[in-house]
Amino acid sequence: MAAVSEKPEVKEPVTVAASVFDGEEIKLTNTGSAQRHPSGLGDTARSYSAADGDLLEATAIAATLTLEETRLLLTQVHKQHARDPNFPIQTIRSIEEFIWNDDVFTNPDKYQHLIEDMKLQAALITNNSPYAEVRAVVDNHDDPTLPVSTIRAWCIGILFACIISFVNSFFDVRMPGISLGAGISQLIAFPAGKFCERVLPDIGFTLFGVRHSLNPGPFNKKEHMLITIMSTVAVSVPYTNYIIWIQVLPRYFGQAWATDVKYQLLIGISTNFIGYGMAGICRQWLVYPASCVWPSSLVTIAMNSAFHSQASESPTVLGPLRSVWRASRMRYFCWACGAMFLYFWLPNFLFPALSYFSWMTWIAPHNALLDVVTGLSNGLGFNPLPTFDWNVVSSQTDPLMLPFFSTFNFFLGALVAGFVVLAVYLTNSFYTAYLPINSNRPYDHFGELYNVSRVVNDKAIFDSSLYENYSPPFLSAGNLTVYMFFFALYSATVTYGVLYHRSEIAIGLREFWTRTKARALKAMGKTNGAEEEAVTMAERLDVHNRLMKVYPEVPEWWYMICLALAVILGMLGIGLWPTNTNPGVVLYGIALCLLFVVPIGIIAAMTGVLVTLNVLAEFIGGVIMEGNGIGMSFFKAYGYVTCAHAISFTADLKLAHYLKIPPRFTFWAQMVPALVSTFISVAIIQYQVNIEGVCTPDAPFRFTCPGINTFFTAAIFWGTIGPRKIWGVGGQYTITLIGFPIGVVVVVLFWWLNRRFPKNAIIRNAHPVVMFSGCLIYAPYSMGYMWPAVPVAAFSWLYLRKRYPEFWSKYNYITSAAFSTGIALSGLIMFFAVQMHPVDIKWWGTEIINQGCEYEPCLLKNITLEGGKYFGPAIGEFH
Repeated sequence: MAAVSEKPEVKEPVTVAASVFDGEEIKLTNTGSAQRHPSGLGDTARSYSAADGDLLEATAIAATLTLEETRLLLTQVHKQHARDPNFPIQTIRSIEEFIWNDDVFTNPDKYQHLIEDMKLQAALITNNSPYAEVRAVVDNHDDPTLPVSTIRAWCIGILFACIISFVNSFFDVRMPGISLGAGISQLIAFPAGKFCERVLPDIGFTLFGVRHSLNPGPFNKKEHMLITIMSTVAVSVPYTNYIIWIQVLPRYFGQAWATDVKYQLLIGISTNFIGYGMAGICRQWLVYPASCVWPSSLVTIAMNSAFHSQASESPTVLGPLRSVWRASRMRYFCWACGAMFLYFWLPNFLFPALSYFSWMTWIAPHNALLDVVTGLSNGLGFNPLPTFDWNVVSSQTDPLMLPFFSTFNFFLGALVAGFVVLAVYLTNSFYTAYLPINSNRPYDHFGELYNVSRVVNDKAIFDSSLYENYSPPFLSAGNLTVYMFFFALYSATVTYGVLYHRSEIAIGLREFWTRTKARALKAMGKTNGAEEEAVTMAERLDVHNRLMKVYPEVPEWWYMICLALAVILGMLGIGLWPTNTNPGVVLYGIALCLLFVVPIGIIAAMTGVLVTLNVLAEFIGGVIMEGNGIGMSFFKAYGYVTCAHAISFTADLKLAHYLKIPPRFTFWAQMVPALVSTFISVAIIQYQVNIEGVCTPDAPFRFTCPGINTFFTAAIFWGTIGPRKIWGVGGQYTITLIGFPIGVVVVVLFWWLNRRFPKNAIIRNAHPVVMFSGCLIYAPYSMGYMWPAVPVAAFSWLYLRKRYPEFWSKYNYITSAAFSTGIALSGLIMFFAVQMHPVDIKWWGTEIINQGCEYEPCLLKNITLEGGKYFGPAIGEFH
């Protein structure tokens, strides 16, 4: 913390720098305003993809550069960005014309315009980010005197982390889930900080020479971002909660001992903190390099800047139907949040048919084929008007937050996958017509839920003799299709990275290697002039690295201790309780993460495309821990979550890097909320596992546990039974491995089309990886959870954004945050007020959803398997 220093107000602008660019004198004043002679700065700024203020500063710096300094800087820029597709190709060509032409340096008078241009480019890059999208939202200045780690920031941050953790953990088992994101916290933190600024007294204490006050001055953007980082940490639920669910409940593995709080805390803290150690190791190539932009972070920074800029107070904007909107963002947020708070009582309690608006099935409630195609609960949801519930509309993708092309690509993938699911089901491929079409649960050959206790011994380990006298597990058509497209997604992502982003990946790895080699030589007491010069030059080229040099960095050993403690806690939790799992599974999971975290992290940092390792971890874990579903789940948790958390936490480190938050403050702002949120999540699961009927189709409060059922299915197929029996040679679902070549072929096809028709807007906006991600919504979700987002996204991004850009910019993201907050608050109050102690309301709007095939799934093969009848291979024919 630091005290706020008062700065004298300067009323008259004083010129602090001046230069001439292309015959135009430009002056930079201490007020940040521009004085130019003659006009034309705006056109110049646009030609450089830079704001007026950035160009003014660059011009002032360019006036101080010598010809040789300019050549040295641009030579290094060319080395780093020559093959960078995010860097303007026109600029690269100009740089080559400059540095490779010796005549420029022999006869500079002949190339005056080129030299001025190159000096300005060098100044712009060294004084700011090389990327226009970063320059647009990230400030290239810093005020180290701004208070950051203040009492009010910590109080607000911890409070919001607790609220977000409680809501997300509590409704994690609901279908569809209700969740609060860090964006909501960022939005509400601003009025909360301003409230503290106005009402708290300036009293405090001095510790280690720094004064800590309840009110150190105006609530600033660094405090705001620190609160946002604290809230981001609390968004995710500990992944080990899924393991606990399938261990405890009798309908799964039925291990009652797993309710032990100490066991849950050990493995929960371990998986939550193990990612921090990896994030600290990843900083050198995912945070420091300028090429690691982290596109998702730019949205967060843009919102932060909007709150703390004077221009965003409350401009009057023109809306649809010639309406004029004067309400501030906060006033609008309150009204929108309140309206959604009241409205959500209709679809969630008073009139649930508005949520599951399967009106087409009401025509013939017992028509199996009609429900299979159009039903929202037990069908594929091909319904033009499936819901009036915003929580359903935004369950798969937020149509107000994501660009329209992303939502539409996601929808296209879901549409194609829906027809694949229907084809598999109608042809009774793999006996799927005997099962519900879109279930995410495993079944036996009697069409009943798979009873895993019939194939494992008293230690929950697979017993082949029991298995051969019972049944192989079967997947629904929806679940089977999802696995095939999961395989396609992995190969598509790798292919997409190689074809579209190989330059970014190579740049990131090259920068990492240069930095690592230089630091290793320095640690050994050796010097390598070329390597040190490259590191120094890289730091000189990145203004954000230079500005962050003011603050002490977090030592590597802090992160290593965190990693070691997380490993120890995880091994203790697995080893001291009867998990029948080797504690070394923690190390196996970390090894898997080490192999993939760098390439996956670089792709995410440079492109915004995030690849998860869950199915890959299941595949490898199933081979290593074959026959042990719980052991495979632990491998999956440490292999998948370690990598996912490392990338997520690294993104937060980049946020702090851009906002110039001292790294040690960021470290603790991640650690403390992670610990607090773990305790909250464990407390909630202690309560929820005792709810009668939880995780069943008849569960109260819609606590049907979609994610947990999917996790349990994976534990059986990949762990208890093992991938070799299911997906190996002669396995019943080996054909789904065709997804791997499909992923490659589709991406290559789109890549070829892009090169063949580079100006075609449709092809340019087609994203095969996002399409494959859309294919994964099924089992148990359906098209009815995806399609409603498309018209909303089109209205927001194609109509409002183009016709009323000021209105859209002011209210679009606020609307999304307000609706999510209203639903969360309404859901909580509704639960404790009228659902915990049920208040029965019976009328047509509540009873219609409990009729026919939408209540009890109707099967295409509508036969009863009685008297020992079953489908699939005969007993003794499967092994």
